[in-house]
Amino acid sequence: MTTASRPIIPRLNDTAAPLPKARLRFRLPLVPLLAAGLTLLPIALLAAELLTPRVDLWAELWETILPTMLGNTLLLMVGVGVGTLVIGTGLAWLVVTHEFPGRRILEHALLLPLAMPAFVMGFTFMSLFDFAGPIQSAWRQLFGRGAPFPDIYTGGSAILVLTLVLYPYVYMLARAAFREQAGTTLEAARALGCTRRSAFFRLALPMARPSLAAGVSLALMEAMTDFATVRFFSFPTISEGVVRLWEGRMDRVAATELASLLMVFALGLLVVERWMRGRARFHQQGGKGRRVTRLRLRGWRALVAFLACFVVLFAAFLLPVGQLVVWAVAEINGLIPGTWETVYGQYVGNTFLLSGGGAAATVGLALVLAHGARIYKSRWVRGAARLGTLGYALPGSVVAAGVLLTLSPIDHALGDLFGTGLILTGSLAGLIYAYVVRFAAVAYGSVDASMVKVKPSMEEAARTLGASPLRILRRIQAPLIANGMLAGAILVFVDIMKELPATLLLRPFGMDTLGVWAYMLAAESFWQAASIPALTIVAVGLLPVFLLMRGGGDTSAT
Repeated sequence: MTTASRPIIPRLNDTAAPLPKARLRFRLPLVPLLAAGLTLLPIALLAAELLTPRVDLWAELWETILPTMLGNTLLLMVGVGVGTLVIGTGLAWLVVTHEFPGRRILEHALLLPLAMPAFVMGFTFMSLFDFAGPIQSAWRQLFGRGAPFPDIYTGGSAILVLTLVLYPYVYMLARAAFREQAGTTLEAARALGCTRRSAFFRLALPMARPSLAAGVSLALMEAMTDFATVRFFSFPTISEGVVRLWEGRMDRVAATELASLLMVFALGLLVVERWMRGRARFHQQGGKGRRVTRLRLRGWRALVAFLACFVVLFAAFLLPVGQLVVWAVAEINGLIPGTWETVYGQYVGNTFLLSGGGAAATVGLALVLAHGARIYKSRWVRGAARLGTLGYALPGSVVAAGVLLTLSPIDHALGDLFGTGLILTGSLAGLIYAYVVRFAAVAYGSVDASMVKVKPSMEEAARTLGASPLRILRRIQAPLIANGMLAGAILVFVDIMKELPATLLLRPFGMDTLGVWAYMLAAESFWQAASIPALTIVAVGLLPVFLLMRGGGDTSAT
């Protein structure tokens, strides 16, 4: 006699093997923690230098160049901060809340200066306004040979150039903040008797304060990183002093001590920015509500609005690019055929090797950090990931000094052990390591934003079936976030191309890049010869700008 089969239902007191998910929670996430530690180590070692300062060195710096550099650095930060805030916020409000001829094109085109390195803008500005340049020459023809002309080799010129290059950081974030504000909010303010100007200052501007603070902070971090532009205009800052001590006097100890002071400036700026954003408690409806109704401008008001946008775009991008194109055509026509292609190809090869290797290593590290924070769900891993991206807030010269402190003891230990010379210091690996520390935040932001879109249920199912974290990363996460990884790689690639201090200080012998080539030529006033590498950097730098333009959303009039 056969019996009907019954489904086997496990009892509550049955013991079963724990799921892989349970084991993962208790497994020490060594890989993401070590990855974060690699990027944090140079910063920590540089911070440790502040605990053991060389009193005699600081006394010498204070008696010679330090007071001037401190004052100039503070003046530069104030000038660039105010300039980028006024220009970026004003232009963003203009294109978001007003309608005038050419607005749709100008709204996107105002992002183009993001592709322009500051030092390229600097030497182009010098060539145009120098004594032998076209503007001063025309000035003397109009008003006589003795007609006075403002001195361009001042801090004001450096502030102006950096402001024109860096205002898009504020403009981009301010435009997004203004577009997210619901039109009904501003219309309610108008109904209560507020003018458009009053509604801007009392309502729209406070609600956009977190975005404005983030944009200004990014601009100031870039301004602190710059050393070439301020050197062109004879305006020494702390960042310029680090490079001068390192490259000019070959005093790496003094450069490291000064870099630690610059790190204090950068971290202080980061703390202030976080504090300002943390205190902001303005809530807005966002994209679900009707957007702000644009005010259609006519007559002279439309002309003024158009000119306000066009003049900034012309001065910050069209004019320098046009001058570079004129120089490049003349330079190519005047060179011996076959020679400049060889030299140019060598520099392009070096640049793409360093940029490609740095981008691949940086995205790989960002993938490890984002994957670890996602899988292990540990506060330690998430905190380590945030700390591991701290290098983006530091100038390239500071990162270079930290990497030198990290690699030098290892090199000396290897030399004592195997009788070899310096292996890591001044090598390709050391320079790529500096790029990873410097730009980990750029890649991590892109990779993490894509990782958030992966459904947790897919990962949970894979872990339940026994998949290891590495298999989940390779078979599930990596294919789904490929676009985010590619976007992060492009951003890092372009940033490395434009990175000058770290490359100049740590590059191996014979590994000059397009940026170093252009800077060296411009420093010797060979501006026409510097146009070809500078144009190449600008052309490649347009790639992420076009990505930003495509992601800008609808800009049609409401």
